[in-house]
Amino acid sequence: MERKILHVDVNSAFLSWTAIEMLKNGAEVDIRTIPAIIGGDEEKRKGVVLAKSMPAKKYGITTGEPIYFAKQKCHSLQIYKSNFKAYRYYSNAMYKILCEYTNKIERFSIDECFLDITNFIPAGKTDLIIANEINKRIKKELGFTVNVGVAPNKLLAKMASDFEKPDKVHTLYKEEIPTKMWTLPVSDLFMVGRKSLPKLQKIGINTIGDLAKRKQEEMIKLFGKFGKVIWEYANGIDLSEVNSEPEDPKCIGNSATLPEDLTNIEKIEEVLLALTEQTTYRLRKHNLLTSTISVQIRTKEFKNYSHQRTLATPTNSTKIIYETAKEVLKELYKGEPVRLIGVRVDKLTSPETEQISLFDTPKNEKQQKLDKAIDGLKEKYGYNSVTRAGKMQIDEMMDFKE
Repeated sequence: MERKILHVDVNSAFLSWTAIEMLKNGAEVDIRTIPAIIGGDEEKRKGVVLAKSMPAKKYGITTGEPIYFAKQKCHSLQIYKSNFKAYRYYSNAMYKILCEYTNKIERFSIDECFLDITNFIPAGKTDLIIANEINKRIKKELGFTVNVGVAPNKLLAKMASDFEKPDKVHTLYKEEIPTKMWTLPVSDLFMVGRKSLPKLQKIGINTIGDLAKRKQEEMIKLFGKFGKVIWEYANGIDLSEVNSEPEDPKCIGNSATLPEDLTNIEKIEEVLLALTEQTTYRLRKHNLLTSTISVQIRTKEFKNYSHQRTLATPTNSTKIIYETAKEVLKELYKGEPVRLIGVRVDKLTSPETEQISLFDTPKNEKQQKLDKAIDGLKEKYGYNSVTRAGKMQIDEMMDFKE
């Protein structure tokens, strides 16, 4: 049986969700109807366009460009800060609606999901009918719009959802590949990036169709495994499953761009503690241990320094990881003004794969109980309900990564 896959993608998610939240709180203007962007906080120097309205797009404003350049293109541009608490709420609300259609859902990012509805299509309905129903329900019940791609695999569904926006439902069935996909520039193909594009163009591949019509052996000879993958994608081949069970992360990390440059090592360590606490909280949520701790700093002059330390015994203890991170920081820090700090943990393993160590002393057991108790309070009363002594409240500065 041919699979029935949907890809649901929120249109200008951060801006749309900010607009809804503002309207709920009495705003008179829907920022989706004016030249507007979500751009972090210029005062905190997160001056990059994260999302844009359709009117802003008409001025040539692009996601990822500095706010300074965006304002040069449109002097009346309105800039709004991120609101990740609201974003998580609306993302979860959308997910709840999608759960009514299948239990095979992959949350690809905060604003997009894959659905496998192959065995969940009621009598009298089709995949296209369900896609249109989802599109209309989200708009009516939640107040924002989505694009929905309908296809027999994840690749084609994602390609379809990227067609004309906003608020559209598009199909990309196998028989539609030559007319709907092969005519697109090869840069539109998933996995073709800035580095590979010039190489493809150099050998006369300008459209996805050009790539699809080449021999697979030729592409493998020129690009290795990558050549095989993009050739298959150009021909609409993708056997990957909708992964409803999220994989364990390979690494977990947080960073914070500071509202002002710091030179006081004690203040820098306070930020480091806040980042470490958030990182280890997520580490324990995944029930994982780490044996490698990395610290990154960026100076006022945008110089980046990073270093890592490997532990003898894997851990998820906030105390142990923070103490290690402080040691790494002291090795890195040369007294220059710091504008960004980051913490990352790698080489993650599950507790079941680790043998009991001689270092698992009663003191460490006490620390584990403390971490567990604090995590429980955060779960029950909210993350910021309990903080460790000296910890700065910097959640709004954090960039979470997994």
